[in-house]
Amino acid sequence: MVKIRLRRMGAKKEPFYRVVVADSRSPRDGRCIEEIGTYNPLTDPATLSVDAEKVNSWIKSGAQPTETVRGLLKKAGIIE
Repeated sequence: MVKIRLRRMGAKKEPFYRVVVADSRSPRDGRCIEEIGTYNPLTDPATLSVDAEKVNSWIKSGAQPTETVRGLLKKAGIIE
């Protein structure tokens, strides 16, 4: 199954995330199919930057967002 999820980047105690499309069996920071955006929780307010067209096309193709990513996308108004 293909998932839309977060990949942790950045230094220790300074997390920065990339929103990626990956196989559900691959490790959290392992190989991904495509990078579709970024998420920075350290800014005030938290910054989310994603390509809405790519998100919608992947969801139409059957990719399932994780609960965290689903919440972020709903907050950004990309999905309902």
